[in-house]
Amino acid sequence: MLPLVTLKQFLNDLRRQKLRSIMTMFGIFWGACSIVLLFAFGKGITEAQLKSFRGMGENIAIFWPGITAKNYAGLPKGRRIVPTEDDVVLIKQKAKLVSRISPEYSRYNVNMKYKKQSTLRLIVGIWPEYSEMRNVIPDIGSRFINDKDMNENRRVIFIGNLLKEDLFGEEDAVGKEVYLNGMPFKVIGVMKVKEQDSSYNGRDSRKGYIPSTTFKTMYSARGIEDFIAQCNSNTTMEIARREIYEILGAKYKFDPTDKEALSVWDVTIFFSFFKTFFIAFSGFLVGIGIATLITGAIGVSNIMNVVLEERTKEIGIKMALGARKSYIMWQFVIETMFITGVGGLLGFLFAWGIITIIPMFGLEDSIGVPSLNVWAGVAVIFILGIVGLISGYFPARRAANLQPVQALKLF
Repeated sequence: MLPLVTLKQFLNDLRRQKLRSIMTMFGIFWGACSIVLLFAFGKGITEAQLKSFRGMGENIAIFWPGITAKNYAGLPKGRRIVPTEDDVVLIKQKAKLVSRISPEYSRYNVNMKYKKQSTLRLIVGIWPEYSEMRNVIPDIGSRFINDKDMNENRRVIFIGNLLKEDLFGEEDAVGKEVYLNGMPFKVIGVMKVKEQDSSYNGRDSRKGYIPSTTFKTMYSARGIEDFIAQCNSNTTMEIARREIYEILGAKYKFDPTDKEALSVWDVTIFFSFFKTFFIAFSGFLVGIGIATLITGAIGVSNIMNVVLEERTKEIGIKMALGARKSYIMWQFVIETMFITGVGGLLGFLFAWGIITIIPMFGLEDSIGVPSLNVWAGVAVIFILGIVGLISGYFPARRAANLQPVQALKLF
């Protein structure tokens, strides 16, 4: 009977103090809602940004010509090192830590024409390995440049998805013929749409890709613009870079430790930095939610102290009639746990509703897809349990320690 009596009395107190109870629950509601939402959106934003950064490729580095900054073997510093496609072949043959590599020739402002549509775009000459290194993946019904295209100097072109839209619109591009500065090329593939928030010579979605052999034949290219290398999965790009410097250093007679001999963008360093940054950012957001929840807990504790003062006479009468300290104490703890539990549950359900609705607005590119984290839910339940227990314990202990005569006099 005691639990039923306690519950009935608690409901009567809620009806008498509606505003106070609602405001108390709202503090817990907002704290719980904040934690769940910040977990969800922090994870969504992190995954979206990392996915976008992976659009450049994973475990890769881009190498450009450089100028030596150290004297070496009797040769002065200040010599310009310009790698060639033969150097890329040499690295491919000798490097043990490089899984894929490709030169990259570039030609800007090439006139591309299809029927009456024309545009000026960047055309690059590459090897077939370029596709997997740079995440330039063919869409359904497409293919990338292959070894046969290279060996036969074929006039074939693989185009970015936005370039395809500009030239062909809704029309299928694969198998059609386009003209590059008046020369016919057959479209063999269109790039699958991808997220990309960084680049070094423009977005992949707006470029055209042709075999490096065909590029050299068309433009009589001698030196490459750059070359791209991807390290093995069991090593790091930093170690693979040293191997590349040693190979080219032996050929061009420069110090392998001379970082200025070749200009390098090691994508793995930036990826590691952004990953750490967004993890810290997510932790910061969660910290704000926990702080909000703690603020709500303080509010609950204050409210329970006010309740104690209002019900001092009631406590004195109960204790005079034989109520034990444990009964008085658990009455307050249960009331606090109930307020905390209801506020937390409503906050959790409200956050879940927002997480469910947000994807309908198509904001994946900017904030990703927020998802309800199981561990976030466990954390909220755990924190709410601690909050409820602590918030109710101290006022409950104070109430239980009152003497009946003292309680009646205080009133």
